[in-house]
Amino acid sequence: MRDREFLERALSLARRGLFTAHPNPRVGCVLARDGEIVGEGWHRRAGEAHAEVRALEVAGPRARGATAYVSLEPCCHHGRTPPCTTQLIEAGVARVVAAVRDPDPRVAGRGLEHLRAAGVEAATTDCPEIARAAADLNAGFFRRAAGGRPFVRLKLAASLDGRTALPDGTSRWITGEAARRDVQRWRARAGALLTGVGTVLADDPRLTVRPAEIERQNTGAGPEALPDPERLLRVVLDSGLRTPPGAALFASPAPVLVATGSEAAARSARASHLRAAGAEVVAAGNAGSGAGGDGPDRADLHSLLRLLGEREINEVIVECGPTLAGALLEGGLVDELLLYLAPTLLGSGSRPLADLPAPTDMDSRTALRILESDPIGGDVRVRAAVERLGSE
Repeated sequence: MRDREFLERALSLARRGLFTAHPNPRVGCVLARDGEIVGEGWHRRAGEAHAEVRALEVAGPRARGATAYVSLEPCCHHGRTPPCTTQLIEAGVARVVAAVRDPDPRVAGRGLEHLRAAGVEAATTDCPEIARAAADLNAGFFRRAAGGRPFVRLKLAASLDGRTALPDGTSRWITGEAARRDVQRWRARAGALLTGVGTVLADDPRLTVRPAEIERQNTGAGPEALPDPERLLRVVLDSGLRTPPGAALFASPAPVLVATGSEAAARSARASHLRAAGAEVVAAGNAGSGAGGDGPDRADLHSLLRLLGEREINEVIVECGPTLAGALLEGGLVDELLLYLAPTLLGSGSRPLADLPAPTDMDSRTALRILESDPIGGDVRVRAAVERLGSE
């Protein structure tokens, strides 16, 4: 049987929704009969047809008796669109093979059960590599379903000696143009970009997504697969509400959320000025410590991430200075490190990657697992999973 081949094709189709399917999972579907593909599709945007429906539309009557290969278990509930299981059954599909079970509590195996109850042979693949690739493609969707918060990817750029800026804060540019273009892809796949007010004050960044930069990277993606530059939510952790109403963030129509730590701060005059500039100002708990800035209105990172999860944000990319980076790592809130290393040395007086307390022994250090290491122009991009933090 050619199950693996067709599932790999379904995964390839699902990746076309990398920048556009949010907040839905990225899903691809292949319909095959007698060893030949008769229909295929992928989910483009929330509210539009799911991958299975698009594949059925292409196949038409040839779907009867076919096998559906889907990168994620078909849904069995009414959401923005009708359940895919019903449409597969009505089309006469004989067999369904899913790369991985849907973690959404409304599905979570019920989709396969619905199909079996209707006489359709249905199961997940027995290939662990395919299942892992399917889950990785939707890491944020899985992370949010499991714990209520998004998948957090911490992006940092540093010299080979682990320094992110000169002592005076100058950091433009440690890495080259190719690395900076590559960051656009990671921003585009995220639902939100988180930074600290220190970065806003020091660099006055726009923190936008530029689809033209992505298209230049030979992705083969057509216009339908490119991100909406106005979708990315820019989140500023700013307990003291020091973000200037004239900041470059507000020059873009993409939304801005400023998080402080108390309801009183969120109702203050400063908050009113930021709302007038176009920001949404919210209170995200009061941790009493962390990276929200000095004072009693310090925002709570756990509360903020839960809030983003409630807003169906699957992936958050963090671009920040060492204080916020250290707080996220120390709080056990980083799932993956995205590190761009430049072939240069900045010296011991320059700023570090993250402000972290020194471990008491080697067993309590922050452990990482390298996922990949790739040259990007003259720099190197390292992706690493955070395995364990502190003594946890």
